[in-house]
Amino acid sequence: MAIISSQSGKTPDRSRPQRRTDDANSSADSSDASARRSSSGNNRLLRPQANSNEDLAVEDTGSPSDASLRPQSLSDYIGQRELKEVLGIAISAAQARSEPLDHLMFYGPPGLGKTTVCAALAYEMGVKMHMTSAPALEGAKDIAGYLVNLKLGDILFIDEIHRLPKVTEEMLYPAMEDYRLDITVGKGRSARVTSLKLPRFTLVGATTKVGALTAPLRDRFGLVQRLRFYETEELVDIVLRTGRLLETPVDRQGAIEIARRSRGTPRIANRLFKRVRDYAQVKSNGAIDANIAATALELFNVDPLGLDWTDRKLLKMMIENFDGGPVGLDTMAAATGEDSQTIEEVYEPYLLQIGFLQRTARGRVVTAAALQHLGYEVNLPLNLW
Repeated sequence: MAIISSQSGKTPDRSRPQRRTDDANSSADSSDASARRSSSGNNRLLRPQANSNEDLAVEDTGSPSDASLRPQSLSDYIGQRELKEVLGIAISAAQARSEPLDHLMFYGPPGLGKTTVCAALAYEMGVKMHMTSAPALEGAKDIAGYLVNLKLGDILFIDEIHRLPKVTEEMLYPAMEDYRLDITVGKGRSARVTSLKLPRFTLVGATTKVGALTAPLRDRFGLVQRLRFYETEELVDIVLRTGRLLETPVDRQGAIEIARRSRGTPRIANRLFKRVRDYAQVKSNGAIDANIAATALELFNVDPLGLDWTDRKLLKMMIENFDGGPVGLDTMAAATGEDSQTIEEVYEPYLLQIGFLQRTARGRVVTAAALQHLGYEVNLPLNLW
């Protein structure tokens, strides 16, 4: 009896906290409900809405404003005049024959708009674009999943296509030429190959290293086009368009300040514009002019030619420590604390492009243009040979 009485005596103790929790939950529910009622009339952003342009903005993973920066049609695409002319002919011919586009390859430095061009092609042809990257296609089942879901005329875009695994690349050969997917079923002696017929589609590949592509894959593309760096005037138009889309006032002189520091790359131009927009919003009235743009970009260590802090550090190290060169790549890496591959692939290309650096048989050499830009005496002895 004592045990039964003890258990019955503990039962109310356990129920009391439960009632308090229930009361707290009901109170929280009532407060949440009141908060929802009070905000339902003012906050319409919580209601889901369908986005009809979702398929065309497949690369953008950020905010809707980021996705809206990508032009949808070739007419809205700024720059690359020769490329647009070639693609316009290909689109008109394909539409006249009621056929899909031939397979295309775009190559060039990053940030020049290879994915944007592909999205514009899908828009012009009125088809859907399926996008993936080569490192994601590790096995045969990965590429097969994309191929079997394609419809007539659809575009399959593969970014960094030079990194395709060998097995995946070989599966693309019959798919590109004969629109056929060969699948091996079983193992050993009982293995057999089953072929699935694919609809006619367009494969668009993008790469920053066209030389790394194998010849069999490269030769299967009917059209291979290179994207070039943008002129300053083209970047000015891009910055002005970005200002209109992001509803940020920017005059032409402010756009010029941003464009000439963008290294000929639209992606960098849009990135710098957003940083200048932040500065103008906090330090000024939100409008961007030449003075605001120059002050903001100096704060972010971007000089009038687009050199950042690391670029200038690299050049100054070569001038002050090694009389301008020649300097070996490993020596440059040790002196600056940067990885040699990072120097060679990230910093050197632009310095070579604008003529601030030269490669010789003995190493890297700083040019007179770099000396003048950094404020050194041009007659500084340089060991050019």
